[in-house]
Amino acid sequence: MVEHFLEDDSGSLREKVILLDFGGQYSMLIARRVREAGVYCELLPYNTTWDKIKNHKPAGIILSGSPASVYDEEAPKCDPAVYEGGIPILGICYGMHLLAGDLGGEVKKGRRSEFGRTSFTIDEPEPLFKDASFYDENFCFGWMSHQDEVLKPPPGFNVLARTENRTVAAIGDHQRKIYGLQFHPEVFHTPGGNSILKNFIYQVCQCSQTWTPGSFIKDAVAKIRSVVGDHKKVVCALSGGVDSSVVAFLLDKAVGKRAVFIFVDHGLLRLDEAEEVAILYKKGLQGQFIHVDAKERFLNRLELVTDPEEKRRIIGNEFIAVFKEHALSMGDIAYLAQGTIYPDVIESGFAQGAAVIKSHHNVGGLPEELGFELIEPLRELFKDEVRLVGAELGLPDSILKRQPFPGPGLAVRIIGAVSSVKLLLLQKADAIFRQEVYNAGLEHELWQYFAVLTDVNVVGVKGDDRHYGPVIALRAVVSEDAMTADWARLSHDLLEKVSTRITGEIPDVARVVYDITSKPPGTIEWE
Repeated sequence: MVEHFLEDDSGSLREKVILLDFGGQYSMLIARRVREAGVYCELLPYNTTWDKIKNHKPAGIILSGSPASVYDEEAPKCDPAVYEGGIPILGICYGMHLLAGDLGGEVKKGRRSEFGRTSFTIDEPEPLFKDASFYDENFCFGWMSHQDEVLKPPPGFNVLARTENRTVAAIGDHQRKIYGLQFHPEVFHTPGGNSILKNFIYQVCQCSQTWTPGSFIKDAVAKIRSVVGDHKKVVCALSGGVDSSVVAFLLDKAVGKRAVFIFVDHGLLRLDEAEEVAILYKKGLQGQFIHVDAKERFLNRLELVTDPEEKRRIIGNEFIAVFKEHALSMGDIAYLAQGTIYPDVIESGFAQGAAVIKSHHNVGGLPEELGFELIEPLRELFKDEVRLVGAELGLPDSILKRQPFPGPGLAVRIIGAVSSVKLLLLQKADAIFRQEVYNAGLEHELWQYFAVLTDVNVVGVKGDDRHYGPVIALRAVVSEDAMTADWARLSHDLLEKVSTRITGEIPDVARVVYDITSKPPGTIEWE
């Protein structure tokens, strides 16, 4: 076994694959697929120097896709020394074009573009296509998304596969262990794509499965203890969500009673949710638990505010202010732990050359004057990995399988200004919808399902009287990663039951509608 490992401050060792990100839309998905295979994968900007890459001691390097063309004047390039480092390389789409062009091949705009599901035949099964279970008689499919093609492979490379249009689909230099794929093995639409990635990881890079929830917990606990020492205290902000809960239980395992957990209850959670998570934390954690009831404070700050971004800003700032007041009052806190996860870091543009997709309150958002050193145990994990770690720690499904919930809570599911009356109305409607979805056994089949209080009032009839009241919109979607989502085809019987209950049990509601917009063109949330 070739020993290429990542060594962290705790002294633990694990194998590592580096993904150089050229701005491809599937870069994070590639990293997730490698990790799902049991090998740690880390994204680095495409222009990271070879010296820095080498310091990571990678077992392999993957070059991602990109919207650029390699012959563009401003095309992103990697350090040429990457090819001479003796580390196995896999280029995907643009990554294949790049290594082909850099190593003496010919890349040009294709005779025809290929997008979507495309068949290809395999000329050389070894080593990437070694597992024959995903194709029949050398005939298989890959998800293509390209306008350029490799017309001539570099010296020393063989063509391993071709598409139905005779376009080069895969190339390889077996001696240098450098390979390229025109299609995307990481996406669901490429049958056997995971097998191809595993062949690269296991057969070419000679990795083994060292990236597991258990190994992560062992490493994280050791690292927290090493950083914090034997006497200092750590404070952790709790929201009731998956990320902060897993951080809390990791801290509890690492430092026990020297952890202080502050749950800022802004009153914008779902019906009875604050009480439920508070009970869990009180029972499950050894450290000091502080439940701050700040409902009135947040509602007062949100009065008459209608702009959704302004709501987010107010809630984020107020959360920090409340947390700061209570954390600083403790007096002897040295460290702050928070639930930053890997997509937060990448999307917030903290990597060199990365674009800022959206800002996250837990990435650089806390005021420096707090004076605490930062601990982010989940900073290298994707959301699905956080859940696996949480399961290993023994967290209940009520936390781990909690559907995604916006940081500003129900404030951004109330269209227009927020008030205590509107909040209670929405909480009740949302609870009815969630209960009926649960009764139908669909809670784990849907990515998200929730109610929205619109800012529209309509006429209705209740009893024999004319009634004028608000409209509740129901939203349910199916998705794998929230990047895209389709509206859920809930049965008419289920929707009828939910509508009947909401209009019958909540007197003010005049009408219930169901949102059938996918993402894109819509978004999952309304605000």
